[in-house]
Amino acid sequence: MPITAPDAVLLVEQVQEEYVARYGGRDESPIDASEFEDPTGMFFVGRLDGVPVTSGAWRRRTDILLAGTTRTAEVKRMYVAPPARGLGLARRMLAHLEATARDAGAEAIVLETGEKQPEAIELYSSAGYDRIEGFGYYRDSPLSRCFGKPL
Repeated sequence: MPITAPDAVLLVEQVQEEYVARYGGRDESPIDASEFEDPTGMFFVGRLDGVPVTSGAWRRRTDILLAGTTRTAEVKRMYVAPPARGLGLARRMLAHLEATARDAGAEAIVLETGEKQPEAIELYSSAGYDRIEGFGYYRDSPLSRCFGKPL
């Protein structure tokens, strides 16, 4: 699904509101919608009873070396709406992102989250992600936490 589709826009706006609540501002990292179009990336929306409640995306990165490869995908816009939390949807979305990135040729996957998102850090750690050196827009932010794993 394009990141510009109505359900995607709705969920991306909800995650931005979450960032405002937790960090006092929106995520300002540059996003180009074309980065999330096959074959350079993908954006997904999950529904519960027909209602969009979860999102996740990945985009190809060639500037990050992890596990001996630069064939890397970066997870973006992972989100679960509050009414759908605690149902395992984030774990299912993360597994789907890993599988589709692997199928598209990625050999490693990375992501950036923040220290004020302890549930995200717990999810990624329990899914086999290890802390890695900072990268991207928030590379030098003291609140940024970067993770990665081989696929």
